[in-house]
Amino acid sequence: MNVTLATWAITVGLILLLIFLDLFTASRKPREIRFREATVWTLFYVAVAIGFGLWVWNNFGSKFGTEFFAAYMVEYSLSIDNLFIFVIILAQFAVPSRNHQRVLLIGVLLALLFRAVFIAIGAVALAAFAFTFVIFGAILIWTGIGLFKHWDEDPDPSENFMLRKIRKSIPMVDEYHESKLFIKVDGKKFATPMFLVIIAIASTDLLFALDSIPATFGVTSEPFLVFTANAFALLGLRALYFLVKGLLDRLIYLSLGLSFILMFIGVKLILTYLHETFHSIPKIPTGVGLGVIATIIGISVIASLIKSKRDVSAVAHAGRITGSKENEK
Repeated sequence: MNVTLATWAITVGLILLLIFLDLFTASRKPREIRFREATVWTLFYVAVAIGFGLWVWNNFGSKFGTEFFAAYMVEYSLSIDNLFIFVIILAQFAVPSRNHQRVLLIGVLLALLFRAVFIAIGAVALAAFAFTFVIFGAILIWTGIGLFKHWDEDPDPSENFMLRKIRKSIPMVDEYHESKLFIKVDGKKFATPMFLVIIAIASTDLLFALDSIPATFGVTSEPFLVFTANAFALLGLRALYFLVKGLLDRLIYLSLGLSFILMFIGVKLILTYLHETFHSIPKIPTGVGLGVIATIIGISVIASLIKSKRDVSAVAHAGRITGSKENEK
C-alpha cells in the first residue's frame, strides 16, 4: 500500500480536526450528555469511519478497503469492552456525572497517544523481523484464553500497583474540585481524586493498547490502516459511552465473544507467518476473517439480549486476563 506523506498529513490533520471539534463543542464545559446528543455524535463518527473506509476502497482497492473495515470492526468491539472498564473506574471513584465526559475525552486522547507509539513500534518490528507475527499471535492467544477463563469477572482498580503507590506517596484530598487534578490548601499542593482517576484511565489505556494493536495487525499489516482504524474507533468512544452506558449491563456475553476473536486473530497471525515461510500452508483471507469476526460479535450480542430477557438478574462483566487476588486465595 503506497501512502504518500501528503496523504498521511491530511489524514492526521483530519483526526486532529475532529479532536478539536470535540474539545470546543461537546466537551467545552463539564455537563451531562443527553441521549439524543450522544446518538448524533455516535452516528457522526461511525459515518466518518465508513466514509473513510469507502475512500480507501476507491483509491487503494477492495483488498485494503476490506482490511480497513475488518480492523475498524475489531477495534470498535474492543472499544466497547474498554467502556466497561471506564464505567467501573468512574463508579468506584464516584466521579460526578458532569465530569464524566471530560474524563472520557482525556482517556481517548491518551489511548490515541499510546496506540500511535505501539503502532510505530509494531510496524518497525514486523518489517524487520517476520517472527513478530508469531509473537503477536501468541500474545493474543494468551490474552484470549485468560479472558475466556475470567469473562464473567470485573477488574478491580484497587489492585492497580501504580495507584497504590501514588496513594502512599502523594498527599491527597477526598473531595473533587471539578476537573482539577491538583489544588493548594494553606500553600501546600494536594492531589484530588480526579488525579487518581486519570492515572487509572491511563494505565487501562496502556494495557488495552498492548492487546488491540497486535489484534489490528492481525487483520492488516498496513500501518496506515492500523492507525486510522484505531483512531476512528476511539474518536467515537466518548459519545458511545453516553449512548450505551444503560445497555452495557445487557451485553452479557460480549467479553466471552471477544476472547474468541482474540484467539482467532492470534491463530490468523501465526498462520500468516507460516504461509510466508513455507508457502504451502494456507493463510486465512481477510474477507473470511471479517466474516468470522462479524459472526462472533453478532452471536455474542444476540445471545446476550436473549439471556438478559430471560434472566433479568444477569449482568455483563468487563472480563479480565487473570483471576482476582481474592479468587486466587
